[in-house]
Amino acid sequence: MVFAKIDFINLLPFHVYIKKHIRSTQTKAIIEYKKSYPSAINKKFKKRKVDSAFISSIASRHEKKLNLGIVAKKDVLSVLLIPGKDEKDFQSDTSNALAKVLNLKGKVIIGDKALKFYHQDKDKKFIDLAEEWNKKYNLPFVFAVLCYSSHKKQLEKITKNFNKNHIKIPTYILNQYSKRTGISNENILEYLQKIDYKIGIKEKRSLKLFLKLTK
Repeated sequence: MVFAKIDFINLLPFHVYIKKHIRSTQTKAIIEYKKSYPSAINKKFKKRKVDSAFISSIASRHEKKLNLGIVAKKDVLSVLLIPGKDEKDFQSDTSNALAKVLNLKGKVIIGDKALKFYHQDKDKKFIDLAEEWNKKYNLPFVFAVLCYSSHKKQLEKITKNFNKNHIKIPTYILNQYSKRTGISNENILEYLQKIDYKIGIKEKRSLKLFLKLTK
């Protein structure tokens, strides 16, 4: 099974978990090798260069999926819009579409660079897109969904016991991400409290609404 990795902090608990539960060293190596930003992984998955991955919500339409994803209950801090001239973030199709659905104009920034921007300049005017969605529809926002084209049983077996509350991220890994992103260990851990992964009834309703609005 070739699994692609979104190389952002928001999936750090999942990847700490999955590496502990995959015994094959070859598969572990593939997961690390097939890593990129969301829109690039979308393309790889659509071309079936990878078997499974967290796919941007807008690209998950008609794909087979599990009830796991990247979810923000309210604010998320890593998907921001700076009001002004429209400027898309090439890394995320979903976030660009979300800004359009919410009828907001400005520069979209996502991922670790958005989180760093938030902590570096909290006084600067910006809009948290997940928070705006929640205000408008009273629903969490689903940024990505775990999709697959094959190996369903294997994927279910690997992920069935995943619970972010049971995951302890080793300090050396936090240090690596902190050094790479310029975000402190403390701020990384605080941020991860805002991320959920289970897709339940409300999350499915939210995803269905978003896909309807972007059809």
